[in-house]
Amino acid sequence: MLFFETDATLARWGEAVLAATWAEFPQLARNQLALTWIVYDDPVPVNTGGAITPQSFWSLPIRGFHYRGDEAIYPASVVKLFYLVAALEWLQQGMIQPSAELDRALRDMIVDSSNDATGYIVDLLSGTTSGPELGEGPFKTWQFQRNIVNRYYQSLMWPELQPINVNQKTWGDGPYGRERAFYGPEFENRNKLTTNATARLLHAIAGGVSVSPSASQRMMNLLNRPFDPRSLADDPENQVAGFLGQDLPQGSQLWSKAGWMSRVRHDAAYLEIPGLPPHLLVVFTEGKEHANNEAILPFIAQQVRQQLQPV
Repeated sequence: MLFFETDATLARWGEAVLAATWAEFPQLARNQLALTWIVYDDPVPVNTGGAITPQSFWSLPIRGFHYRGDEAIYPASVVKLFYLVAALEWLQQGMIQPSAELDRALRDMIVDSSNDATGYIVDLLSGTTSGPELGEGPFKTWQFQRNIVNRYYQSLMWPELQPINVNQKTWGDGPYGRERAFYGPEFENRNKLTTNATARLLHAIAGGVSVSPSASQRMMNLLNRPFDPRSLADDPENQVAGFLGQDLPQGSQLWSKAGWMSRVRHDAAYLEIPGLPPHLLVVFTEGKEHANNEAILPFIAQQVRQQLQPV
């Protein structure tokens, strides 16, 4: 059972968003898009500063819509959101120790989407390091350690997390040595996420119930995106332009984590926009021909805003 319920109105809105998207981008195949959309009705249970207990939060009815939301897709840098949550869980449990270097890596991983910082975080979480190939016994031990983040997420018993795989670093040129072997001959062990799983994790963060209220607030601070023209101009890889936060009206607020590479373009965002209900939107697009298309995700976000306009 999903963490949200779809009603007739939201289902109609969602289908309208999809229809408009395919009319605008007919080259985008039906199996190259996945989407999860959550709408928060009053009283809004998210961004409350941790005022709601986890038990109360998870019992509240939430409206949502998804299209292929349970399809496992290579997430690119969206996986860094999952490593962020794991790192703060490890800190709370005393499994890793706080340090200025950890703070720097978490910031660079989320704010700047640094692959180098992500590699450091994955090593810290799992107690593994990259390097040459290993013998059979040591490699089995290494793989078991590297899967610790997967074991953590499966322990949450969220049905949305069943199809995911979060055990790989993110790369520029690609993996080598033991890291390449860990991917499998056909890269079958690469990271995988669904838009439903990503939406639930972001929903928990925004709700203040991921790890702890203070940890959730720390994550929200890292995910908060400035989108004034000067900030965007100063940072060409700002994770706003060409993504779901592009062209937001004045007074809006955006918390997000994007992911892109040569074959995918994704974004996961929680948005607060004047005059509209707060909402959470996760969109994954696949296909080499679409990865550099900076118009698709902003168009979908604009269509969502249009559907949310009061009648």
